[in-house]
Amino acid sequence: MGTSLTAIGAGLAVGLAALATGYAQARIGAAAMGLIAEKPEMTGRAILLVAIPETLVILGFAVAAMLIVLP
Repeated sequence: MGTSLTAIGAGLAVGLAALATGYAQARIGAAAMGLIAEKPEMTGRAILLVAIPETLVILGFAVAAMLIVLP
């Protein structure tokens, strides 16, 4: 029973983090494309802002790995 609940928790950690990142990147990506259309010199900042939410998935994966590896 404990192993199955750990697996469910790990799956939720990665899955919910991925959903939240997708939602955030959709909003940020649309705004970044508008910014680049208006000011092409801001491309570097726009790419950085789109990449920042990816850390949420990495942290979700780290939590899932800790749940599975640690007893």
